[in-house]
Amino acid sequence: MSTERKKVTVAVCGGIAAYKAVEVVRQLQDAGLDPHVVMTQAAEQFVRPLTFAAITGHRVISSLWSETAGADTGEASSIDHINEAQTTSALIVVPATANILAKFAHGIADDFVSTLYLATKAPVIVAPAMNVVMWEHAATQANLQQLRARGVRIVEPGSGYLACGMTGGGRLAEESEIVATVLAVLAKAPKNDLSRETVLVTAGGTREPIDPVRFIGNRSSGKMGYALAAAAQRRGARVVLVSAPTALKAPDGVELVPVVTVAEMRQAVMKHLPEASLVIMAAAVSDYRVTHMAEQKLKREGPRTLELTPTEDILSEVVEQRCPETLVIGFAAETANALANGRAKLERKRADALVVNDVSGTETGFDSDANAGSFLTPEGAIDLPIMPKAAMAERILDEAIHLRARVRQH
Repeated sequence: MSTERKKVTVAVCGGIAAYKAVEVVRQLQDAGLDPHVVMTQAAEQFVRPLTFAAITGHRVISSLWSETAGADTGEASSIDHINEAQTTSALIVVPATANILAKFAHGIADDFVSTLYLATKAPVIVAPAMNVVMWEHAATQANLQQLRARGVRIVEPGSGYLACGMTGGGRLAEESEIVATVLAVLAKAPKNDLSRETVLVTAGGTREPIDPVRFIGNRSSGKMGYALAAAAQRRGARVVLVSAPTALKAPDGVELVPVVTVAEMRQAVMKHLPEASLVIMAAAVSDYRVTHMAEQKLKREGPRTLELTPTEDILSEVVEQRCPETLVIGFAAETANALANGRAKLERKRADALVVNDVSGTETGFDSDANAGSFLTPEGAIDLPIMPKAAMAERILDEAIHLRARVRQH
């Protein structure tokens, strides 16, 4: 069996978000792809080609006529754009500036990136990033509409504080979202293996109030749960996402149910449980709540003791009250003895499977775009090596489908 990685081409354009393309390239590598980088000459003002050459091990092309950057030196072939166009599996433009979007929409080919776009039959994914006024301009929106009509995949930018000092739309999408889109586009055939499923996903970290302004919480970003919801939706499922507070935007097509406390999450989960065929409990649920919440803000008056009461065990209740055909997958975030503690939790909760990961480091787990762990079942453990959370979401869903097949055989 061939282990050759699939080649993709990352086109970097001249915007302040160009530095984020470095992380996109790294995550594409983590996902098992072989990224090659091409650049506009304006992009070289923000990130040097040598950076990408060092990361990828490949020559970086930024000119139609000569090549002076990257791992090799000397003259580049005048038909490099044809070779690149014919050998890549996808063209990913990050950041896609207003200028490059206009060139693509109107068929202008005056540099390597725009010429490559016209010469390739590979799928094209663009991740726009620009000033909010430029993003909202009628010309930019018309160009985007034209590109969508031609089948170009747009990774919509987010909103927030921009480098220009303004606040609004035009901020480059999260690197993990861009990579997730690439992985979805590169699938050999559109996966529709969850088209008959209703998938109930919990995500984020619950909050238990101490007083009207303070709470007991945790560091969960919600990224793993949101990646699972997005992946299940792409694979044809109806997805209900019960989410504790998070800064993330709900994936398109997903039914979002916002909650804050454990009690609210339990109520939402139990409401939707009868219609769910697959439940994935990825939320970081508080184990305790304050027994008596203060009605007014507590003042600083020396040492204070909080009396805590255990919260509801949602996972155990879901396992107990699910329909016979419903699969339940839990999560366990551990800081030591991850496999042993995860195995004990799986047996205690009686779930069908449990994803356990060590969150004591900084490379994976909370707040990270990557994750690693093990998919535990009563029969054994499947290793999930470090990968982007978008890729791990796909792996978890693959294992859930395999698990359902094994359960039906018995």
